[in-house]
Amino acid sequence: MSKVRWGVLSTAKIGTVKVIPGMQRGTYCEVTGIASRSLDNARTVADKLHIPNAYGSYEELLEDPNIDAVYIPLPNHMHVPWAIKAIHAGKHVLCEKPIGLNVEEARQLADIAHQHPNLKVMEAFMYRHHPQWQKAREIVRNGGIGTPVSIQSFFSYFNNNPGDIRNNAEWGGGGMMDIGCYPISLSRFILEGEPEKVIASVTRDEEFKTDVVASVMIDFGGIMSTFTCGTKLAPYQRVHIHGTEGRVEIQIPFNAPPDKPCILWHQQGEEITEIEVPTADQYTVQGDLMSQAILEDTEVPTPISDAVANMEVIEAVFRSERSGRWEAISHMLVE
Repeated sequence: MSKVRWGVLSTAKIGTVKVIPGMQRGTYCEVTGIASRSLDNARTVADKLHIPNAYGSYEELLEDPNIDAVYIPLPNHMHVPWAIKAIHAGKHVLCEKPIGLNVEEARQLADIAHQHPNLKVMEAFMYRHHPQWQKAREIVRNGGIGTPVSIQSFFSYFNNNPGDIRNNAEWGGGGMMDIGCYPISLSRFILEGEPEKVIASVTRDEEFKTDVVASVMIDFGGIMSTFTCGTKLAPYQRVHIHGTEGRVEIQIPFNAPPDKPCILWHQQGEEITEIEVPTADQYTVQGDLMSQAILEDTEVPTPISDAVANMEVIEAVFRSERSGRWEAISHMLVE
């Protein structure tokens, strides 16, 4: 059976702890190399994760003809520059979210990806591929909650480490870029459309200058998605999808455990059904779906245009923070 030979740019924790082990369990993935700015660091991680090749620079990995595709878990400000370098090196790209620092960067990447139609480029929003989200979308699509009316989401953790890149404003840190992007993405995913306007209240850390609490309302033409995200709150996550005849509640919407089933509840009228979704590693599923698209030359599950659209909403949130008003979202088509 053919497998895609993956290389990883950086030894970031999200990659070494979650994504790489998940991809290594995949049917169509083979993680064959990992790069760091320190060869010793790359070798240490490669040995620990049983990856055959280590590289002392990102450029060296991209130059290796035995690497078909790269996964990029670099800090946010490095996503687009290195994704572009990978494309120019002839590699398929799976890049961590958010795709870039702003819409301009996202569009630049989308334009270059469009110029290389033989290469697959996708943003790594792993949650979408988990069976619990496929089930939730199926329920809504099939009228299981009647007409959708409201989505309410909460996503938080506590992190006051000044050395953590998520607290570095210049590198694209802050709660909105790190976790607020999920409620935005899921709303667009479930409603299968784009919002019209957004209003937000944002609190920033005096030292880090990053957003530490944000409460947002997104208007999908009368259907409202509201969420709060925060990086200085007790850890919690939950999603409620409400309609005229029912609702769906997802217990662990984003960090779904890879070793036990997930639970969601579907209410219709007065009756509530608990649905147990079989165990799945969303990183394994994501890696396999991307690899299949590469091997079969089919469309990736989430096109790069989706990443641009999500970034447009994030930018509108920050515009609303500054203006204190509703801000329109102008969606420009990306081929």
